[in-house]
Amino acid sequence: MATEKITIEPVTRIEGHAKVTIHMNDNGTVDHAYFHVNEFRGFEKFCEGRMVFEMPQITPRICGICPVSHHLAAAKAGDAVMGVEPPPTASLLRELMHMGQIIQSHGMHFFELAGPDLILGFDADPAIRNVVGLIGADPELTLRAVELRKFGQDVIFQVGGRRIHPNFAVPGGVNNVLTQEKRDHMLAGLDKAQETTLIGIQIIKDWAEANIEDIEKFAVFHTGYFGLVTPENGLELYDGKIRLVDKEGKQLECFDAQDYLDIVSEHVEDWSYLKFPYYKKMGWPDGVYRVGPLGRLNAIDKIDTPLAQKEFEVYRQINDGKPVFQTLYYHYARLIETLFAVERTRELLHHPDILGRDIINKKFNFKGEGVGVIEAPRGTLFHHYKAKPSGQLEKVNLIVSTGHNNWAMSEAVDSVAKTYVKGPDVQEGMLNRVEAAIRAYDPCLSCSTHAVGQMPIKIDVHNSKGEITQTLKRD
Repeated sequence: MATEKITIEPVTRIEGHAKVTIHMNDNGTVDHAYFHVNEFRGFEKFCEGRMVFEMPQITPRICGICPVSHHLAAAKAGDAVMGVEPPPTASLLRELMHMGQIIQSHGMHFFELAGPDLILGFDADPAIRNVVGLIGADPELTLRAVELRKFGQDVIFQVGGRRIHPNFAVPGGVNNVLTQEKRDHMLAGLDKAQETTLIGIQIIKDWAEANIEDIEKFAVFHTGYFGLVTPENGLELYDGKIRLVDKEGKQLECFDAQDYLDIVSEHVEDWSYLKFPYYKKMGWPDGVYRVGPLGRLNAIDKIDTPLAQKEFEVYRQINDGKPVFQTLYYHYARLIETLFAVERTRELLHHPDILGRDIINKKFNFKGEGVGVIEAPRGTLFHHYKAKPSGQLEKVNLIVSTGHNNWAMSEAVDSVAKTYVKGPDVQEGMLNRVEAAIRAYDPCLSCSTHAVGQMPIKIDVHNSKGEITQTLKRD
């Protein structure tokens, strides 16, 4: 019988509010650990009544760390509602902006958020297990990491005019062209961004080799895997069909975005406001799947840029060509995607149509309903709108990237707690590993509220009488 409960609150590395409760047995082992998302998301409801063309400006406020993803998903849903195909140059510019989003988000997560655990150690003193500690340990690497994120943000700025919450994509296209000067400016930063990404890849490979014992017991479980693909099942982050494979890598579905409700359903638990998506045909919980970097690399057969493809071939040998299911390899997959985004940025900047002036199609053929999908840094993002002929929205449904991974994060928290948390004297490093289980999935939170690499935590351990027997606190 569980007689003690440890609470980690707040968990700040998601968008909104959450906590973890760890229920302990009399013998000091973990009975069960829960990842509670206790925010209430009301965006779908208060978007009803707004105009469809307003959504690319409204929905980025859902998240301060990946507003570009919501901006573009909303514009793509607006395309579908209005029955319009953007001109080629507009689609190229949207994708270019998205590559900047992938680079800045993935780069920041690996180096500034996950990096302190990986480079300094899960059990390092919390006072130095942060960006300041990284500066002390390797100032040159830390500066490179900051510059990598800055490069990604600069791509967003050069294309859309703002680093956060750009006003650029609209139903039917975009509202500004790219100049030769801005293109050359972005090209000048590519080589260093690529070098830094390759350094990061070597860091995670070296770390994995040295910590393989932890990797093989840290939140290890099988699921399905889900992500956009090219027609040849290559990695695709902006547009394509959605491929779902099972735990062995066998294709279960490959479908268009507008058919997502035929494939995905959502389960509800009374201890979380965040729903649990799953594959309908397999039911709950057998149909759970993962999205994001690890999910995407398991759902594809190749990557269409040379350096990322070379690294992908190494990555897929981890489990002899079978899907990579070990949670800590999310960090490796994230950097391979960053490398792809850097290479793809170069391709887009050299595309003959990137400086074109045909950027919007106003020949609408109103459909009244549409779905926009994109691969946000954290996974597949759906925007589904239904509108009146006036363009006023009647219904909005969003499945955000973090939501797809809700079951996996919950399972990871429970697994890691059972593996590493031992009582009666619970150490801070044990709890940091539980945080790291969530952190591997890089759940969303507002950029403006990032701490410098650590979370404020207060943990009270209660006995069966409800008396506090131990308190751990970190400000």
